[in-house]
Amino acid sequence: MRIAVTGKDGQVTRALQAAAGGAVVTVVALGRPELDLAQPDTILPALAAAAPDIIVNAAAWTAVDQAEAEPAQARAVNQTGARAVAEAAARLGVPIIQISTDYVFDGAKRSPYVETDPVGPTGAYGETKLAGEMAVAAAQPNHAILRTAWVFAPEGKNFVRAMLNLARSRPELGIVADQLGNPTYAPDIAAGIIAVARNLVADSRVDLRGVFHMTAGGETTWAGFAEAIFAGSRARGGPAAGVRPIATADYPTPARRPANSRLDCSKLEALHRVRLPSWPSGLERCLERLVPAEFSREAP
Repeated sequence: MRIAVTGKDGQVTRALQAAAGGAVVTVVALGRPELDLAQPDTILPALAAAAPDIIVNAAAWTAVDQAEAEPAQARAVNQTGARAVAEAAARLGVPIIQISTDYVFDGAKRSPYVETDPVGPTGAYGETKLAGEMAVAAAQPNHAILRTAWVFAPEGKNFVRAMLNLARSRPELGIVADQLGNPTYAPDIAAGIIAVARNLVADSRVDLRGVFHMTAGGETTWAGFAEAIFAGSRARGGPAAGVRPIATADYPTPARRPANSRLDCSKLEALHRVRLPSWPSGLERCLERLVPAEFSREAP
């Protein structure tokens, strides 16, 4: 199976490349300048040249706060660009997997969100990602939209790396403790994507298409996540800091964060037979790779 994935420098794309099994699964990562979601005319030629069996649109404008100041730029990538990728998939006659986000919900629900819950984004990032979902669905019915959340990996810009960097110079950190979510390890997302991709390529059943939630098992707060990061880092000889739980109101940001980002993934398990490991498992594997290489006491 040959997968073309947009966003060649992203956490999910890197994880997909690492998970590819050579002759079994080939991942062709495409990004700027040959494929630029903000330049729709680049999309079809680049994807056609990749000759994929399926396309994964993992590229996105993910700067949540910056999207509030630059909504047009976020929409150009997250909606217009996503539509162009889906249109290319339709032209090439291949399925598309669109990676989306918990930010399509307002976070007010008290229990984990299911796919049929009403959407209600509260900021430009969520609005443009939701518009992208709708554009993809309209342009290519042969699609799976995978919503995930709180993504982390050994590489890239993410909460785990940010916490370890801050712990190098600060003995205590104030971390938000009133937002709940499912931290999700990018390599686990990649394994899930490959499983869904195989199903879409091999099976034409309608119920394998549509919207699915795909996050790690278990839940925590940002403060709880930080405490687990530091405990795991400390055990491996890496940096650690104390965690002072704070409220969302004590850490104002331009974009409002959902108080509840938890996603119910039972539909994905029932139909695609995909269930991601727990977030503590993902964190352990992430720290095992990250701390000795970059954050040990001996690391430069």
